[in-house]
Amino acid sequence: MENAESLNVVEECRENSNPRKPWILLAASGSVAALNFANLCHSFCEWAEVKAVATKAAMHFIDKKALPKDVTLYTDGDEWSMWNKIGDSVLHIELRKWANIMVIAPLSANTLGKIAGGLCDNLLSCIVRAWDYAKPLFVAPAMNTLMWNNPFTEKHLMVIDDLGINLIPPVTKRLACGDCGNGAMAEPSLIFSTVRLFLESRGH
Repeated sequence: MENAESLNVVEECRENSNPRKPWILLAASGSVAALNFANLCHSFCEWAEVKAVATKAAMHFIDKKALPKDVTLYTDGDEWSMWNKIGDSVLHIELRKWANIMVIAPLSANTLGKIAGGLCDNLLSCIVRAWDYAKPLFVAPAMNTLMWNNPFTEKHLMVIDDLGINLIPPVTKRLACGDCGNGAMAEPSLIFSTVRLFLESRGH
């Protein structure tokens, strides 16, 4: 309820944001790599205005108390508690309007498949379905090596590339499941530097 009240209209968000900083929407989907989500938020908060979104599965791994105090975290429940009648703000639309850029880290195999298929059954995927691709969108996948090497993953990556979504590739290391191979999410520092260099190269 508190989150919904804090984002009644997009104009209110912009009035409360520093116009000299990028407005970045950070999102996490259901992967054990979401354990690093708080660190990612802290990295971006030193440079940008940040709001955060997490799926229900991602919340199994996110310590809300570890998030920066000035970052509001939105979940699926906020989407529904915010809207009561025609004319009320729609959260996924308001967040899409507010953000200059969106970063999904981690991007799970499931959420990758949803985006590639145009599905939108939670707050995160609704934001992506409503996204204005004139604005940058980055994804940092995280999944088991065999999931990363699955033929569906290659097809899905081709689809999101056609949409103009920017990929921050996974890295090779020992994964949480014990396997060793490609599929681990890039380090938060690399995700941050990639996004920052991209925006600064465009004069932001």
